[in-house]
Amino acid sequence: MAGTAKMNELGNFLKTCRGEISPGEAGLAGGVGHRRVAGLRREEVAQLASISTDYYTRIEQGRIRASAPVLGVLADVLKMDEDQRSYLFSLADKPATRSPRRGAQKVVPQLQRVLEDLTTTPAIVMGRRMDILAWNDLAAAMMIDFGAIPAAQRNYVRILFTHPTMRSLYADWDTAAQTAVAQLRMEAAKYPDDPKLTSLVGELSVQDHLFAEWWAGRTVKSLTTGTKTLRHPTAGELVLDWDTLVEAHDSEQSLVVWTAAADSPTGEALRFLAAWSTERKESAGVPAEGDKGIPG
Repeated sequence: MAGTAKMNELGNFLKTCRGEISPGEAGLAGGVGHRRVAGLRREEVAQLASISTDYYTRIEQGRIRASAPVLGVLADVLKMDEDQRSYLFSLADKPATRSPRRGAQKVVPQLQRVLEDLTTTPAIVMGRRMDILAWNDLAAAMMIDFGAIPAAQRNYVRILFTHPTMRSLYADWDTAAQTAVAQLRMEAAKYPDDPKLTSLVGELSVQDHLFAEWWAGRTVKSLTTGTKTLRHPTAGELVLDWDTLVEAHDSEQSLVVWTAAADSPTGEALRFLAAWSTERKESAGVPAEGDKGIPG
């Protein structure tokens, strides 16, 4: 098959594949607006793949040759099986590649013990993509019941953008959310071929115009330290310093803690919140805290 014919066939093949993926299967919650045909629109595929709609359109129209990494992401977005992936790369005259599969993360035992010992300090363990791997009771009482969120959706940035509780909790949600997007972009630099991260970015870009705008801004920020003000419905205003401690034996796991001076109003509020949380659990007959290490 000649070069031009191959490029045209590649485009037609992509078009066929996107027509076979429903918005729901792609994680788009049904898509946006009236749909004349089944399947994904070009702009939706582009957003899920974190490329421009114009770039994807030129690939599908056979007007440009896509790189192997882009083809790999498109294969992941369109949920191609091994035969389809091999055919796609064959049409592009490129060796078929697949991003290395990383095993599911589980919080390391040392961090789990630290979490359980922190009774008056809210803390969570973050993994790759800012997934939340574990948390203590006070973090759940201060922010949101992480245990009620499906494990596959337990990502800090996703929760920040999709749960109304989080939007009302932060006194300055816009700044907190922009910072989180900048931190997620740093994660994207560490794991450029991670299909789960690509899918997360695409999904949030489609669902929230602010995420799409801030992601396109390409601001970056490390997950280190900072200060946040929360408006908690029970404990009142909390002005918290947060710090990130990287696990010595697994740099892909970090302990994030929120603290305040013991004699400050926030320090007193945290002690009240800890007691309130314990009382609620006891009155509800909740068993003693166990291992909250969650594969991610």
